Amino acid sequence: MQTDFLQEARRQAEICNACRYCEGYCSVFPALHAERAFSDGDLTQLANLCHNCRGCYYACQYTAPHEFDLNLPQALADVRQNSWEEMAFPRAAGKAFQKNGVLIAVATVIGFALLFWAARTLPSAGDEGFYAALSHNAMVAIFLPAFLFPLLSIAVSLRRYWRHIGAGPFRPAHLITAFRQAADMKNLKGGHGDGCNFEDEDRFTHARRAVHQAVMYGFLLCFASTSVATVMHYVFDMPAPYGLLSLPKLLGLSGGLLLVVGCAEMIRLKLQSDRSLGASAAFGGEVAFVGLLGFTGFSGLALYAFGQSTVMPTLLAIHLGAVLSFFLLTPFTKMAHGFYRLTALVAEAGRQK
Repeated sequence: MQTDFLQEARRQAEICNACRYCEGYCSVFPALHAERAFSDGDLTQLANLCHNCRGCYYACQYTAPHEFDLNLPQALADVRQNSWEEMAFPRAAGKAFQKNGVLIAVATVIGFALLFWAARTLPSAGDEGFYAALSHNAMVAIFLPAFLFPLLSIAVSLRRYWRHIGAGPFRPAHLITAFRQAADMKNLKGGHGDGCNFEDEDRFTHARRAVHQAVMYGFLLCFASTSVATVMHYVFDMPAPYGLLSLPKLLGLSGGLLLVVGCAEMIRLKLQSDRSLGASAAFGGEVAFVGLLGFTGFSGLALYAFGQSTVMPTLLAIHLGAVLSFFLLTPFTKMAHGFYRLTALVAEAGRQK
């Protein structure tokens, strides 16, 4: 990991440890105040506990123009971003996406969409609906490896992270505690429960917490839609297409709407926030990920709306290209931050008990 990021984070953490004004703000500060000296692993753990709500910055009396020049949100964001790049599997892919995120996201979606457009010439055995444009067997052959790869990649990355921070064995209770905090977005509530001032130093809102929940639960609903459809297909011999009031479509439509609205609002918040309080070189990659996730939901909704029209094959190719790009790029985009932060919360729960 880059030593300059670690050295700056260590300097600021030591000052914060002496001050302790922000002790109740989020999970970072109890963990920070439990230490007297900070190893590289300690700093990486603190960085992944941080949700960049920025409340500590606006409350701090030692920010510029004070000689201490504290900017803990940026210092931890730089360490956090660097940790994701260094622990990614393979590492080269993680570094490449952070440097050229928008270009890579756009190129992969277009490239895969063209491949799916070409693949529509494969025989579909007289299937109905989407499978008339691309056979079910072809979809399974393409997406099963694409689904398994990010799981393997993220598992390797989290193993590296767990070892780097020096975390010990954990019990199921630690995992339950971490899931509860993640589900409620506890660390985006702010130190007094009034929300964070990510957008404006003088205004506390729950807007960022709300859009994070919209994106998270939207993604989970879409995943549930695919899972239910898979069970219906293989267990109950009920292949697609499904009706509008079927469980897969109800889950997919609600999840897609949450994804689109949540991602659009998240980009708006990012654009109006102070970039100097985030990772110095990660803005493009973050916007690329959020844009890709939102476009995946939007293209899915468009496919629902025009699935019976002549443009269905084109929309299907675009949507499948977006989905495949999302899966393959997940370990190297900010999508991975959810896994790292959940792991950091699990490790912290283990250290507190």
